[in-house]
Amino acid sequence: MAQTNYNDLLAFVAVAREGSFTKAAARLGVSQSALSQTIRALEARLDLRLLVRTTRSVSPTEDGEHLLRTVAPRFDEIESELAMLSERRSKPAGTIRISAGEHSALTVLQPAIARLLPQYPDINVEVVVDNGMTDIVANRFDAGVRLGEQVAKDMIAVPISGDFRMAIVAAPAYFASRPKPATPQELTLHNCINMRLPTHGGLFVWEFAKDGKEINVRVEGQLVYNNLAVRLQAALGGLGLACMPEDVAASHVAAGTLLRVLEDWCPPYAGYKLYYPSRRHPTPAFTLMVEALRYPARPS
Repeated sequence: MAQTNYNDLLAFVAVAREGSFTKAAARLGVSQSALSQTIRALEARLDLRLLVRTTRSVSPTEDGEHLLRTVAPRFDEIESELAMLSERRSKPAGTIRISAGEHSALTVLQPAIARLLPQYPDINVEVVVDNGMTDIVANRFDAGVRLGEQVAKDMIAVPISGDFRMAIVAAPAYFASRPKPATPQELTLHNCINMRLPTHGGLFVWEFAKDGKEINVRVEGQLVYNNLAVRLQAALGGLGLACMPEDVAASHVAAGTLLRVLEDWCPPYAGYKLYYPSRRHPTPAFTLMVEALRYPARPS
C-alpha cells in the first residue's frame, strides 16, 4: 500500500492560517502558482472545496475549517516532538552504559564522572563492574573499558590512562616468620592470595619480566577472591602475598602497612582504553564522556 503524501495538507494549513497565497508561498518557499495548483489538487482529491478566494483574502469554507481544526494541531504536535528531539540531539542528555573492570572503574571512570556530571545534570551514567570480557554489543552497553591489548580490532579505542604496573605486597606481620621472595620462582613457597578470573573461571597468573626474561607463575594459597578490595584487606590482615595495581597499594606501602617485594620484576602494562563499535553514532553526551576520559587530557 502506497504511503500518503501529506505535503498538500501542510500547504493547505499554511494558506488557511496566513489568509493569503502570497504569504503562505513565501513561508513555504514555493511559487504562488505552484501553491495554487497544490491546493486545487487537494480539493480535487477530497472532492471538497476548502478555501474561498476573493481579490483581497482567502478564507476556509466550513469543510476547510473542520479540516484545519482537526489536522493542524496534529502537525503542530509532530513539529514540537521533532524540535524536542533536535534539542536533545544538540543538548547533552541521556544515559550512558559502560562495562568496566573494578580497578578502572575506581581509578579512571569515577574521577572523570565526578568532574563531568555536575556540569551536565541531564546526563546519567551506569557503570557495570565486571572483570570479564563482556560483549558490549550483545549486552547493550555504549562502551567498555579494558586494557589496551584486550580490545577487539574492530572497535574504536580511546586511551584513557597511562601505563601502570602491578605490585606484589604483604603485611609486615606476614614476613615476621618468612623470608621475602627474591625471585618470582620463590613465590611457590609462599601463601599467595589468588584471583579468580570470571571469563574462563581460571586463576590469575602472576606475570613477571626482567632483562628481557619473562616468567609466569601460578601461585598457590589458602585464599581466592574475585574482588580487588577484599584481596587488599586480606593482604593488610597478614593473610598472604597479593598481586594488585601499584596505585591501589601505594598509600599502604608509603604508610608501612604493606611491604612491596619483587618490584624490579614487575613490568609495565599498556593502559586502559575506552572502546565502542565503529558503527556507533556518538551522541553529544557520549562525546563529552569520551573527552572527559581521554588520556592525556586535551588542553581546555
